[in-house]
Order: sequence, then structure tokens, then C-alpha cells
Amino acid sequence: MERPALDDFTWRVGGPQGGGIETAATLFARALARGGWWVSARREYHSNIMGRHSYLDVRAARRPTRAFFERVDLLAALDAETLVRHLGEVKPGGVLVYDPDAARRPLSKLAMLDGAAYERISRALGGGDPQVEKAVERFREAGVRLVPLALAPLAREVGEAVGADALTAKKTLNTVAVAASLALLGYPLELLDAATAAQFAAKPKVAELNRKVAAEVYRRVEPLAGAGLKPVGAPGERLYVNGSHASAMGKVAAGLGFMSYYPITPATDEPFYLEAHPEAGVVVVQVEDELAAVNMAIGASMAGARAALTTSGPGFALMAEALGFAGITETPLVVSLYQRGGPSTGLPTRTEQGDLRFALGAGHGDYPRAVLASASVEDAFADAALAMNLAARFQLPVVHLMDKYLASTTRTVEPFDVGAVEVDPGLAPPQAEGVFPRFSLAAEGGVSPRIPVGTEGAGYWITSDEHDEVGHITEDPELREAMMEKRAAKLAALAKWLGPGAMYRTHNPEAETLVLGWGSTEGVALEAMEGLDLGYVQVRFLLPFPDLDELLAGRRLVVLEYNQSGQFARLLAQETGRRPDHLIVKYNGRPMTLEEVRAAFETVLSGNAGERLVLRGGI
Repeated sequence: MERPALDDFTWRVGGPQGGGIETAATLFARALARGGWWVSARREYHSNIMGRHSYLDVRAARRPTRAFFERVDLLAALDAETLVRHLGEVKPGGVLVYDPDAARRPLSKLAMLDGAAYERISRALGGGDPQVEKAVERFREAGVRLVPLALAPLAREVGEAVGADALTAKKTLNTVAVAASLALLGYPLELLDAATAAQFAAKPKVAELNRKVAAEVYRRVEPLAGAGLKPVGAPGERLYVNGSHASAMGKVAAGLGFMSYYPITPATDEPFYLEAHPEAGVVVVQVEDELAAVNMAIGASMAGARAALTTSGPGFALMAEALGFAGITETPLVVSLYQRGGPSTGLPTRTEQGDLRFALGAGHGDYPRAVLASASVEDAFADAALAMNLAARFQLPVVHLMDKYLASTTRTVEPFDVGAVEVDPGLAPPQAEGVFPRFSLAAEGGVSPRIPVGTEGAGYWITSDEHDEVGHITEDPELREAMMEKRAAKLAALAKWLGPGAMYRTHNPEAETLVLGWGSTEGVALEAMEGLDLGYVQVRFLLPFPDLDELLAGRRLVVLEYNQSGQFARLLAQETGRRPDHLIVKYNGRPMTLEEVRAAFETVLSGNAGERLVLRGGI
């Protein structure tokens, strides 16, 4: 029977954290990318190290995508907990691959199922202590095609067939899950082979074993009728990167020389990536705490290095005083702030946009800083490079807002245009000799000539107190006013240099109803509004804030963001005098899905929406 061609397909694999499912998802994604599919993958995981439930989605489409569905086409359940946690999340006509033996146990025997989840799932299955098989039956009743396949025993059998010992065979479980899924879909084995060779290129023996395992699985698993997944063309030259990788690449393209960090989820992925690529030529230093991280980066910048650091909310909170120090000493500094659920340690591995107000005001007193937010993997590269250049040109701190969703979402993208990134060194100083007027009040746009600390034959003073043009401490009222105005002038100069086209972008701006967002909401918003009479405004710069008055005049406004209080909505009101007519928020730590955002937009357009809509999808 000829299987119909698919345009859009989502595969989900769920299992215990630490069980290697990220390796499985990467292998699955690479196999599809080899067949010309545009691929996106997202990872959802608990903040503990091992054992708790984790899952990854791989979405493949004939065009680039930047969002995910709540309901998937194929769910590969590597344990019983996946069956009950993802109840109702496979589309009718979709496929569930599961171990029938794992389903033959009561819910209470799932040791990692926390109390709240147990009660919620128990109610959904009729109460009491139901058997996991009851969840399987619910999938069947929803029109899902069941494929009972004991993956762990299959891994042992396949391992024996290819001559592997029991321990080695067990380690191939994830390859077995990927191969079984692709075999069911009728996807060509040779593309999985090519992906396996690429993924394990540094370990030829491991690659060969996994290729043999995949071939044996294909021999045993028959394709499902009516569930075909075929190559869609040549893969072309594409990268498979996440937001952390892209941000690191952008900084390197813009001349990054020094990065410091203290380990914190999810910000650590970026310096880890640079550490794994010493050929980038960046000095990366892991320090003892966040205070050391920010002050070391400031010191490196004062000495002439192009410096940056990464952190998340709790770490950024400790850096507030040092940010003010960078402000008053007019030191270039880039801080990539990877937002996660707060307050305090909050939700360390879940996404949120809860740090906007803090990024805008961190540090006491008035000093200029720029704040920009990335919306996609491509943006992460471009914005990181831009942040480095802005910091150098205008001699101020730049906060580059990312979030956990961007950090752990991996996509195939066109290669970044590294050649288009020009390294802006800032204003070239005159020949320096003797006492140097580092903080000259004659500076255009507030930006004074700058020389690195340690320049032979020239020098100036550095202090965290107010100072004169050469850095001497002063409390003179007239000089204080002049210095404050000089530093403040940088923001206007920065906005003029950028121009409005760089500060925000629009899609269908003529629509009567405009959705406004910032950061990673853009991808899901644009896909969810397809075919609807809506426009979209993506605000890239939060400080300085763009002039939106003419664009927003006479329109119904909707704000979409990941926080409880509507931080961007409040900023919009502050800067434009316009409060949104509808605020759509999500703050349970899970990414927005296409289904729930589409439903919210349709409710707004129907006229039945209240002032505030809360999205609650995800597990």
C-alpha cells in the first residue's frame, strides 16, 4: 500500500533522565535532516540529575519551523511513566510504541511519579490505583495505533545477533528506539546509517556497532501501512545548532576574546561549547562564584579584551553592583542572561521571561545600558554579535536576553553569514601619552576616547566613585551633572545609530489587531496566527525602547509573554501609554504550543476573550 506523503511530523521520545534519550533525539533528527527535512528539537527535563521523567520532541517539516505541537504523531515510550504522563498527547491516527510488560503494573509502582502528578493521573484514569495498561487503552480509544514492542528485550536480542555482550547491547537501547520508529515509518535505513556515522564519528567502533543494531532492527520491524515518512530532497548545507551554540558563534564572529562564567543552568551550555572548541581562540575561565565572573570580565575588558559572560537569574542577581561599576567606568561588557523560572532558584530547567524588569533596572542609580532579546537560533547569532559591537562602540554594559527554551531548542538552519559581521572596535583613541582624559566631557554622543589599562606611557584613574575627566574622585555638583548627562547621552546615540529597523520588526502590520511579543514568543506566534487576521510586532530592543506610537495608534493590542505579571505589557504602558486590550501569559515553565496559542488568538478574534488569558499546556 502506498503511504501518503507527510508535510509535518513530530516524534517524541520519553524516558528516565540520564537514560540517553537526548542522544536518541539527536540521532533521529540527524537522520531526518539527511533526507532534506527542516528539523527542530526541544528538550524538557527535571532539575535533578538522574531518574526523573524527561522527553524530547523532534519536529520535521518541509519548511523551517520554530514552534512545537502539544500532540505528536509518534510517541516512543521507553518506560511506563511516559505512557501515563503523555496521556492524550498523540494525535488520532498517530502511533504509540511501548513495552507491554512495562504497562502491566499499578500507577503506585512508578517510583519517580511525584504526588501531585500521581493524583492528577489517577483521576484521569478513573481513580484509585489504576494499572498503567488503562492509559494504553485510553490511547487506543482516542484512535492511536498501538505498537507493543519491548525495546529493552529487543536491544538484548539484537545485541546478541550482532555479537555484542549484554552490557554493550543495553547501551544501544536508544538506537533501537530510533531504528524501530524509523522502520515503522518506512524511512530509508541508509539515511539512518549516515546519521549514525556522523554522530559517532570520533568512535568508529561504536558507530559500526550501532549501524549493525539499526540494520537488525529494520530486519525485524515491518513498516506500518499508511504511516510513511520519506526523504523530501537533498539536505543542502545546513547547521544543526541550539541557541547557546549560536550565541557563542555570534560572539566569536564579533571578536570575543574572553569569557568568564560560574556554572548555572541553562547558561553554562554556551561557555561549555566554547571550551569544546579551543580553535575559536577564546580564553574561557570557570570561576568560584558569580561575583568573580562579572568582575573578571570587567577587568579583562578594561585591559582591552572583548569580554562577555553568561548567567541565569540567580547569578545575575549577584552581579547588580558590578554592572553599576561597569556603567560608571564606561567599560564594554556583554552579559547573556538565560532566563529560567524564578524567583530564587525557582524552576532551574524550565523556561520563562521573568527577568525583564530586573534586566532593565539591575544596579542602583542611573547609568545607561542596552537590553535586547533574541527570538530564534538565527537571532541568537546576530544579536550576540551586535551586543559585542554595541558594548565596544558605546562603552556600556549590554544585557543579551535569552531563555531556557532557546538554549535547549536545536534546529537546522542555513549557515550563519560570518563574513557579514564587522568587528566594531569602538572609537580609535588618539596617540596617548601622559595623563589621559579617559572620561572626556567633549565626547560626541557621550563616548570618550578609550585606551586599555596598561597602555605604555599613558594612564588614568579608575574608581567606582564619581570622577572627573581623568578619573579623580569628585563630588562637585556641576561636574556630577555633566558626567551623568554625558553617560546618559549614550542611549540616544545608540538608538540613532541602530535606527528603528533594527529595534523591532513587523509581520502584517496593517492588521486591525496587533500581537506584540519579545524574545522567543515570536516563533510560536507567527505559526499560530497563519490564516488569521492578525499582525505581529517583535520588539527586539527593550532598552532603549523603540518608538511605536504611530504603529500602535488605533489598533487593538494583544501582548504574548512568558511570565505571570505581564512585565512587557507594563513596559509597553510605561513607554507608549498604551495598555494591551488582552494579555496572554504562560508561567508554568513549559513552552507555548501551537494549539494553545492558536486557540487563544481565535478567542481574541471572536470577541469572547477577557483581559487576561493564561496558557496551561505541558507536563
